[in-house]
Amino acid sequence: MELQILLEQLRAEGLIERIRGKEETEVTDLVYDTRKQITAGSLFVCISGAVFDGHEYAGTAVEAGALVIVAQKELTVPEYVTLVVVRDTRKALALLSAAWFGHPAEKLITIGITGTKGKTTTAYMVHHILEKVGIKTGLIGTVEVKNGAEVISASHTTPESFVLQKYLREMVDNGCEAVVMEVSSQALKLFRVGGIMFTYGVFTNLEPDHIGPNEHTDFEEYAECKSRLFGQCRFGILNADDPQIKRMLAGKHCEHMTYGCREGADLTAVGIDLHRSDGKLMVSYRTKGIVEADFAVPVPGMFTVYNSLTAIAICSQLEVPVPVMQAALLEVRVKGRMESIPVSAKFSLMIDYAHNAMSLKSLLKALKEYKPKRLVCLFGCGGNRSRDRRFEMGEISSRYADLTIVTSDNPRFEEPDAIIEDILTGVKKADGAYVTIPDRKEAIRYAILNAQEEDVIVLAGKGHEDYQEIRGVKYPMDERVLIREILSEMTQEDRERLAIF
Repeated sequence: MELQILLEQLRAEGLIERIRGKEETEVTDLVYDTRKQITAGSLFVCISGAVFDGHEYAGTAVEAGALVIVAQKELTVPEYVTLVVVRDTRKALALLSAAWFGHPAEKLITIGITGTKGKTTTAYMVHHILEKVGIKTGLIGTVEVKNGAEVISASHTTPESFVLQKYLREMVDNGCEAVVMEVSSQALKLFRVGGIMFTYGVFTNLEPDHIGPNEHTDFEEYAECKSRLFGQCRFGILNADDPQIKRMLAGKHCEHMTYGCREGADLTAVGIDLHRSDGKLMVSYRTKGIVEADFAVPVPGMFTVYNSLTAIAICSQLEVPVPVMQAALLEVRVKGRMESIPVSAKFSLMIDYAHNAMSLKSLLKALKEYKPKRLVCLFGCGGNRSRDRRFEMGEISSRYADLTIVTSDNPRFEEPDAIIEDILTGVKKADGAYVTIPDRKEAIRYAILNAQEEDVIVLAGKGHEDYQEIRGVKYPMDERVLIREILSEMTQEDRERLAIF
């Protein structure tokens, strides 16, 4: 592709400060990471990161054959190399990537979901509903990427702009009509979604999070970054119950609608009922406003009401028939997010990714609302991470759960027993009962074999992960597989006693 064409959007947005060299250059590849092979005729974008500064590798890129360098400061390059100096190389990379892949977002219905919590579950709900109605839909999120042909494990909530545009191109080529993606605050801060005008921008909620070194300096910056989505969407869909809704829309001019559980929203949930059905924890409610119908979702908690209401609001804008939404939400399942595992009608077993004190507290409080005979929480903490998290999670579990089963998570380069001892320091600050079983499979076995009628058991921390990391090696370990193995190894007497399906 000719350099002139690649630079069109940069020039239109006033991003280019100066160009030294010729623009009539044929670019053979777009590269921003020197770990990727640089071929003759490449364009190299110098990205300044938290650890590495791409400007230091410009010379290496030229030696490897790059003919164009995009930088945000002056560099010395050979005369035959074109130097493009821009105001921000991250934004430049986003616009260059969009052009490189033929602006694929313009060929899709793009749904971007931002907020502190609920992005993953809401994205899966929307994806499931749209697929159910026959709209082939891609997915980009924390857990995985679905490009219409394959499922790819995700490393970031929102990938780097080049990778994101590549996925969007694959979706178009694979026949997708829409894409639903989680849009993180870092993605908005670092222009990973630059160059995309979303069809719909969605706001779930906002709480202090991701504040610290290499993230956001304070809540003000965090909120401001989140709000940027509503400066690059055609239509906004926002949670009217969240006190930050005005901040999200400040200075923005997109059309928008609201949803919530209080009067005054365009779509409102009323008659909310939290109940059990055959071991599953459910929510049901009726909607008023732009959609008037009854809905039931086999995922527990008030946040499920909000997540599913968000999905209904989005899909109503796409004119999805109500019966399709009702059927899809009744069968929705999000891997590792309040994921119900059907084991017995006598007790409930679920898997959740809660791996810090805030998310664990939210999870356990939601489950307490179902008034279980006992709330059993099984979890561990990762090695080579903050010890404070262990103390905090231990105390939260002991305070809200009737029984805490402390086990191993990803010990990494630490000893599991040392991590468990830290967790117990927190556990002992409250009055909940506890046991320690370092082997995670044996801990799960204990939880199941000792289950009582109307117990709710939650396996927290691993969620969608299917491995355990020990001393730099990731060993296969999927809790769903462990549960199946435990059930198959169970005696007939225990199966009958526990009413195993």
